[in-house]
Order: sequence, then structure tokens, then C-alpha cells
Amino acid sequence: MSTRVPALVVDEPKAAFRATMIERRSLRDDDVRIEIAYAGICHSDIHQAREEWGRASFPMVPGHEIAGVVSEVGPAVTRFSVGDRVGVGCMVDSCGECEQCRAGHENFCETRTVWTYNDTHPDGEPAYGGYSREIVVRDRFVVRVPAGLGLDVAAPLLCAGITTYNPLRRWGAGPGRRVAVVGMGGLGHLAVKIAVALGAEVTVLSQTLAKEADGRAFGAVDYRATADGSVFRDLRRSFDLILSTVSADLPLNRYLGMLRPFGVFVDVGLPERPQELSFGSLIAGDRVLAGSNIGGMPLTQEMLDFCAEHGIGASVETISAGEVDAAYDRVVGSDVRYRFVIDVTTIQPTG
Repeated sequence: MSTRVPALVVDEPKAAFRATMIERRSLRDDDVRIEIAYAGICHSDIHQAREEWGRASFPMVPGHEIAGVVSEVGPAVTRFSVGDRVGVGCMVDSCGECEQCRAGHENFCETRTVWTYNDTHPDGEPAYGGYSREIVVRDRFVVRVPAGLGLDVAAPLLCAGITTYNPLRRWGAGPGRRVAVVGMGGLGHLAVKIAVALGAEVTVLSQTLAKEADGRAFGAVDYRATADGSVFRDLRRSFDLILSTVSADLPLNRYLGMLRPFGVFVDVGLPERPQELSFGSLIAGDRVLAGSNIGGMPLTQEMLDFCAEHGIGASVETISAGEVDAAYDRVVGSDVRYRFVIDVTTIQPTG
């Protein structure tokens, strides 16, 4: 029998959230029921709830940065027990059998990845996200939150953390490497912390110097304002890796000029419009222009273990359910340092 649980729902694009009850399925053999403690607010949630990325499914329960405690497990589950501290990220199912799934890249499932919200399961069950008191998830899409990581600061790692860890690890951020992080918001501040922990020399490239003190506190050795166009000349051929975490339009050719020969520019920010590129900017230095997605489940667990080992959590502002609408506007206005997390125990339906 399914269970009714409190959740925050948006009924149509750009509508205000309301607290109500939603259905969570009864446990299948390989399911885990999680009592959610915190859900991070990702900018992707805003894009989806405001239907800025194309047609979306409503009613919607956003949220793919989920941290909580196991409250029940199905009879076939052996990896988790009641009371375990766990997390759920951007996906909740895949075929498990294709080449990509077998390689631990479930986000590239050749049959179909089921995303945590704004999606449906193969049987038609709507996928509702983490702005909810509970969630039921197939066990192989649950990760363990190590001891020493608070659930509040761990929640944003399930999207923002893996989104930045993946390209930093893939493209060799580490000792002897000079890394620039473009933007220092929800993604960027974690990129700085992770790149520093990996051993890289990190510079932040931001529009202004407003967050310079924070960037240096996170371990950056330099912090430059890109509004001063001279930075592109002063730092020409300076970096082995540039990770862009912003969704704004960028002068790509100027950023590529900041790369050393064989350097890599990676985008995770997903600008809304096509960007202008001269291939000469790549060819002149054997440079690479790349994109990066989240990571599969093995890499997500590796990221959490790494963050716990190095004492890395998101810098968060905890809010109640009644503050989510205002928080969305503040995220759009870059008025958060650096990630909102919802205390989902404050979701209290009135009807």
C-alpha cells in the first residue's frame, strides 16, 4: 500500500509552493524508504519549476539534493539498514543492464534514466523529488553519507558536489596544476573547496571582488574580477584547467586564451543561448573545450567519501518550508552564500 507524506508542490509554472500530501509507493524488494532531513535548492529546481527549460510536468515536487535517514528497507536490500545516513541525487532509476549502466554511468543509460523529479517511472508513477518528508528509492541509487558530514551540508553535494568533482577529477586537478573556477555560487564555492583539496593551485574568476574574502578562505590563492577586462591579458596562458560554473554568456575565446597549451575549459553551467567560438582559440594551443554532466553512482559515493575525508561540506543557509518562494528569488538574484537547504520537517500541510 502506498503512503501519503507531506511535500511542497508547485501546481503550474511560476506558481507559489503549497504544502500538501503526495503518494509514495509501497516498498518493492530492492527499495529504501528515507526520512528526509534536508533538501538543497539547486538552480535547476528553479528552471524546472518555472518551466524555463521547456515543457515540464505538473504538479511538481522539485529537489535532487536529498539527505536523510533510512526508515525502512525492502527484503532484498543488503547495503543499507534502518538508521543509516544516506543521500539521493539527480536520478532514481535506470535499466541497470546497458553498457553505460554496467560501467557506473547510470546518468547516460542507453534505455532511460529516470530523474528524481519532473519525470515518470516506467510504470507511470510520477517522480517526485526531495521537497518532501519521505522518498522511496531503488537501493542502487542511494549513497551513504559518511560520518563527520552533517546532513545539511551534505545535501548539496548530491548535485553541486558531484557536478564539480566529476570534471575536476577527470581533467586532472591536482598538485602542480593551476585551476581557475569561473563564478563562486552554489557550484563554484564547492569547486574551489574540492580543487584545493585535490592539491591544485586555485584562482577564482568572478564578475566582481565581492566574495574575495570567502574565496581565499576556501583556499583560493588568487581572486580576479572579470569585469576588469585586463584580467584576460594579465592571465593569458596561465591555467591548465578552467571550470565554468555559471549559466551566463561568456566570451569563450578570451577565456580559452587564459589556458596554457593542452589546457582544458570545462562548462557545467549550461548557458541558455549558443555561445560564440573561434576554433583558432582551440587549435592555437592544442586546447580542449568540454562539457561535463553529473556522475554515476560509484563516482557520487567516491565524491562523498572524499569530501568527508577532507572536511568539505557546502556552505549553507537553512530555511523553512515557508521561505522557499523567497529563496528562489534570492537565488536568481545571487543573494545566497552559498546554498539554501530546506529543513523538510517544517513542511506542514494545512488541509
